[in-house]
Amino acid sequence: VQLQASGGGLVQAGDSLRLSCAASGRTFSVYTMGWFRQAPGKEREFVAAVPRSGGTTVYANSVKGRFTISTDNAKNTVYLQMNSLKPEDTAVYYCAAALRGPIYTGSSSPYDYWGQGTLVTVSS
Repeated sequence: VQLQASGGGLVQAGDSLRLSCAASGRTFSVYTMGWFRQAPGKEREFVAAVPRSGGTTVYANSVKGRFTISTDNAKNTVYLQMNSLKPEDTAVYYCAAALRGPIYTGSSSPYDYWGQGTLVTVSS
């Protein structure tokens, strides 16, 4: 499974941005899709996750109510709609795919495949 993330950029606080992650290869074997992020000098952290076929979503407390994860199976793509962005959302965002699920924890260990990351910078 290959993952290609896109959609990052430079925005101002309060703006919105939508990230996309296109999956290719043996996508039928993927159960869960997730987004993680890593800010400069910090550990990678969980953002959101959803079953590839849709269903129950899971969010980090820091983004709950502002970010929405969704999937489009026809396009093998997972999205992360980010609203009301804050400077502390600045990070490289990574999409990830897991062969198992459902995953209700924020751990990165269950994920088997990772995209290359896309940079989101939020200015104050």
